[in-house]
Amino acid sequence: MFKQKLLTLAIAALLPAAGFAAGEAKNVIFFLGDGMGPVTVTAARILKYKEEGSLNMDKLPRTARIKTFSLDAQTTDSAPSMAAYMTGVKTRNETLSLDATTKAFAPSRDATTNVANSVNNCPATGNGAASATLLELAIAKGKATGVVSTARLTHATPAATYAHVCHRNAEYEIARQAAPGGAGYNTALGAGVDVLMGGISQYWTPFNATSNKLGRPDGRDLVAEMKAKGYSFVSDLPSLSAAPVAAGTKLLGLYDFAVAQGHMSYNLDRDPNKEPSLAQMTVKSLDILSKNANGFFLMVEGGRIDHALHETNAARALDETIAFDDAIKAAIDKVKTFDPTLANTLIVVTADHDHTMAFNGYGKRGDSPLGLSNSFVDGTPNKDKNGVPYTTLVFGGGSNRPDTRSVLTTPGVTDINYLQEVAVRRGGKGSETHGGGDVIMMSAGAGSANFKGTLDNTKVFGLVKSAAGY
Repeated sequence: MFKQKLLTLAIAALLPAAGFAAGEAKNVIFFLGDGMGPVTVTAARILKYKEEGSLNMDKLPRTARIKTFSLDAQTTDSAPSMAAYMTGVKTRNETLSLDATTKAFAPSRDATTNVANSVNNCPATGNGAASATLLELAIAKGKATGVVSTARLTHATPAATYAHVCHRNAEYEIARQAAPGGAGYNTALGAGVDVLMGGISQYWTPFNATSNKLGRPDGRDLVAEMKAKGYSFVSDLPSLSAAPVAAGTKLLGLYDFAVAQGHMSYNLDRDPNKEPSLAQMTVKSLDILSKNANGFFLMVEGGRIDHALHETNAARALDETIAFDDAIKAAIDKVKTFDPTLANTLIVVTADHDHTMAFNGYGKRGDSPLGLSNSFVDGTPNKDKNGVPYTTLVFGGGSNRPDTRSVLTTPGVTDINYLQEVAVRRGGKGSETHGGGDVIMMSAGAGSANFKGTLDNTKVFGLVKSAAGY
């Protein structure tokens, strides 16, 4: 009797939980807000909808806390954290979708063209092995796949879905892994990822000493190669809008409007007539991917939330979070046109890591989180020990730490270019670090019942895999 009871318990542990049918999610949309920690979510919510309101992501019914540490660091970078979601494997900082034995070897400069990070120094053998990603597993099931980001398409988060490399900075190597049939192609992608969109074409096009000084030193034109394989190529909003959406469409989008920033434009700086929003790219992707009768896997990254936080530029960070949230709403609205109750679609929203932004007290309800911290008692500015006002949002580290704090004003701190003050001075612009705190995961739809509790980021892979029947 006792042995039979143990066997029953053991079998039960292997079965899906009640309300969680394995394989019920025909479609998966995985939203990743890069660096979107809990404070960023709260501040963005208040900025857009006030304290009593809700972001679209807040309305998703399932929530969890996610632990984000990497194999060798308390505070992860984007590469191993996104790879943990995509592969279920805990790895070292800077490595992408390889196993736990992999060590990072930084790329180097090409001696002939002087293009930085263009020589891949990952050992050909003896340094780990590829770990299958959710996107690759979806392709193996005959599903359509897509990767969309406001960061570079070869940046760590999008790259973790389709590439395997020992250092995230080897972006010239990452790009060639996405080009079907060419040297270095990742054959696990089959005929190729159906939709690829993000910033900056230099990693995909050949070096030219005059017109493309950061182009590929190997001389390959990956855009031309992919067009030859049936991809439509788009580089602005008009061409994206005109691109086909018929079943079997393949689409490559590379947007060069913010080359100096190295990614797509911040939403606050974007020309809405020329450069697509994350929501527009997401909807176009769904128009294409939803034509596959077997379903689809789509990863959507709000990549520039992280960049604004690194700069301690809260105005752009919150606006990027709101634009990311708008993409979530646009996606859900589109999905409901063919899956009204999300009975066949799993939607997951999370972040890869936190940042060091903090929310000061005791501010007045209704005030903008981008402004001065004003007393909830009488609305006058809260002040430091020297009688100087301070802002609601501050950072643990970064560049803006004056030796003597000056008097801050509302017009000054609410300018979109204002950099919030920090506790620890760390070099120049962009020097703020990731934070080690847990992040939030929100989910809805098919197979979402077990997305709850406090989870290691590696466990999310198994939940998505089981829900989608990969």
